[in-house]
Amino acid sequence: MTYELYYWPGIQGRGEFVRLALEDAGAPYVDVARRPKGDARMLKLMQNARDRDRPFAPPFLRSGALLIAQTANILHYLGPRLRLAPKSESARLVLHQHQLTIADWLTEVHDTHHPIGSGLYYEEQKREARRRAADYRENRLPKFLAYFESTLERDPRPSTYVHLSLFQMVEGHRYAFPRTFRRLERRIPKLLRLHERVARRPRLAAYLASERRIAFNRQGIFRHYAELDSPG
Repeated sequence: MTYELYYWPGIQGRGEFVRLALEDAGAPYVDVARRPKGDARMLKLMQNARDRDRPFAPPFLRSGALLIAQTANILHYLGPRLRLAPKSESARLVLHQHQLTIADWLTEVHDTHHPIGSGLYYEEQKREARRRAADYRENRLPKFLAYFESTLERDPRPSTYVHLSLFQMVEGHRYAFPRTFRRLERRIPKLLRLHERVARRPRLAAYLASERRIAFNRQGIFRHYAELDSPG
C-alpha cells in the first residue's frame, strides 16, 4: 500500500515529522501537494463541507479508506505499522504522550517569531517576538531539553518515531537558534548522541542528502532571525 501524505509544499513544518518516519521505514508514499495540482487536491479535502471528518489543517495522511490528521495522531497510527513503536499498549501510550509534548514544544518554537498572530507578518510583531524569544531561550527551551534528556537511556539507540522527532527538534534548533543551542549542548549529551545515530541510519542518511528533504527556510516553523537568537 502507498500512503498519501498531505502537507504544504516548500516547507518542512509539521509534515516533516511524518516524512522522517516514512523515509526511515522505507514505506512507499506520495507527498501529494508537491505533485502537479496536488495542493488543489489537498485543499479540496479540507474544504469539503459535507464531510464531517474532514481535516482542519495539514498534515494528514490517507491510508486506504482512512484519512488521519494531526502529526501525533498520524505517528501513533503509523508507529506499529512501520515498526517504530513498541508492542505493548502502555508503552505506545507513553510514546504518544512524548509526541504530544513535542507538539506543544513545536508550538512554542513557532510563537517565538509569531507571538501575536499567525496572520500577521513577522515584521509586524518584531518587538513582541524579541520578548517572547528571550523567554523561550532562557526558560522554556532548557526545560524541554532537560525533560527529553531525562527520558533517554544512557546509550540511546533510535528505535521509535519519537527518536526521529527528537532528531528533527535538534536540527531545527541548530538552524533557528544556533548560538543559543550551542550554549546549551553540554547539558544534553544523550540527545546529541541520539541525533548523531539517527542521522547515520542508512535510509534517513540517503533522504537527508536528497532533494526530497526540503531545506529550512523563513516560511516554516523553525526560522532563523539573528535578533531572536542569543547575543554572540
